[in-house]
Amino acid sequence: MNDLREEYRSAGFGVRLGPGRSPAVLAIDLVRAYLDDASPLRAPVEDAVAAAARLVAGARAGGVPVVFTTVRLAPGGVDAGLFRRKVPALAAFEPGNPLGAFVEHPAPVDGDIVVVKQYASAFFGTSLASTLRGLDVDTLYICGLTTSGCVRASATDALQHGFRPLVVADACGDRNSRVHNANLLDLEAKYADVIDLADAEAHLRRS
Repeated sequence: MNDLREEYRSAGFGVRLGPGRSPAVLAIDLVRAYLDDASPLRAPVEDAVAAAARLVAGARAGGVPVVFTTVRLAPGGVDAGLFRRKVPALAAFEPGNPLGAFVEHPAPVDGDIVVVKQYASAFFGTSLASTLRGLDVDTLYICGLTTSGCVRASATDALQHGFRPLVVADACGDRNSRVHNANLLDLEAKYADVIDLADAEAHLRRS
């Protein structure tokens, strides 16, 4: 993996963006569907969720905005189009299914922003970009689930909307460590800075 990372860098990929002056935390789809053994979306993400809870707590302590996302679909998933057809397990996010509920910790509290989406990216079809600009945010510390899916899509779109995406590696999780690491490598090469939780917490304290 390190050899591949060096290969990317020698070809001109992976320049660091660094944090800007006004951050927010973007906590993606921290819901029960990824932690319940009966769920088709179950993944070994307990450590990532715990790290995300630390990141969110640090942001709140410093007065940094926290944005949560969740997927919420209409009955039959008609508002998710081909995405719902491609991934039938998204039925977990249709009405009446408890798997779509937020985990106990972290979960939104008064003052947090909750973005409801139907697709992978937190930006697609939502008001997120306008909300962040209204808050004068220029940097997003991104955590949540899953690395190869909604985290990756949201980080890529964050860059394309002009926000600095800093993906907090140990606060993101996936079904498989190889998939997780491969997506972090590619994100770091092309679309985001990938940092660890300790660095993210230090950045937030300074901000």
